[in-house]
Amino acid sequence: MPQTSSPGHDRQDRPDLQALQDSTLVRARANLGDFELTVCSDGIYLLDGGAMFGVVPKTLWQKRIAADADNRIRLGLNSLVVRTGRHTVVIETGIGNKQTPKMREIFGNQERLLESYAAAGVGLDEVDIVVNTHLHFDHCGWNTTLHADGRVTPTFPNARYFAHAGEVAHGRLQLDRDRVSYQAPNYDPLIESGQMTLLDDAQIAADGTICPGISVELFPGHTAHMMAVHIQPERPAESRPAGSGAAPHGCYVGDLVPTAHHLDATWVMGYDLDPLRSIEERKRLYARAIPEQWLLFFPHDHDTPMARVELNDKGKPVVAG
Repeated sequence: MPQTSSPGHDRQDRPDLQALQDSTLVRARANLGDFELTVCSDGIYLLDGGAMFGVVPKTLWQKRIAADADNRIRLGLNSLVVRTGRHTVVIETGIGNKQTPKMREIFGNQERLLESYAAAGVGLDEVDIVVNTHLHFDHCGWNTTLHADGRVTPTFPNARYFAHAGEVAHGRLQLDRDRVSYQAPNYDPLIESGQMTLLDDAQIAADGTICPGISVELFPGHTAHMMAVHIQPERPAESRPAGSGAAPHGCYVGDLVPTAHHLDATWVMGYDLDPLRSIEERKRLYARAIPEQWLLFFPHDHDTPMARVELNDKGKPVVAG
């Protein structure tokens, strides 16, 4: 996401992005077992609300999130930093600084992630693992940094990057449907240098472990090879307080559930390549995440970047009160 064309960007009734933007660079912090989790932000950007909610009528989705005069809604760009004690893991890297002026005008993105890491006390050199759920430009843009002289270098020089091989193969097809979403400078230099490891379905199914406490699982639908990232501190059951329930478990869900406004299983995006599969994969996620009280991380919710989920009195998934 995103995959489609420009709104009417010559209009004069654009919202004041600074008025819309909560300038807090560090969006949330949490402890999960012994892991320290920090949600950093690449700022906000604007996408068409109809595309974000697919076949859901505007009369319904606008009750949850406001649209501007161009029908665009404010979205976040959340990068999750996980300090495990042995590794510093970054999950997703926002839009980055390689967009053309036209694309910046369309999306209104702000390129704030490096400031956000600095505000959170995260050094780029300390990051040793980067995971991309998929390779749309709004999830992997700061994998690399564009310099004034035209060079593109790894943003995290000491990191090993992980992505799905199928994402690269699909991106290289440059299909009409979603070619704008795949920008090779975000990943090709890392593949060529050997800094990015490409996973396949068989590897993930056999053992999706990236490092102790961090693993990936396929949740296709938005793209054919999208992954969610599980965060599970290694804490034996006997060390948990009595009555504490399930072991702590976090999950960065990628664009399976882009915001908390999309929790309804059928509220899938027009951007999803296989919306029916997205619905079934959401149900599969909730069957585990709700009873086990997982902490879910949403990539594009600026205001609610993380939450536990419960069923309301109608049996619908909602943010837990």
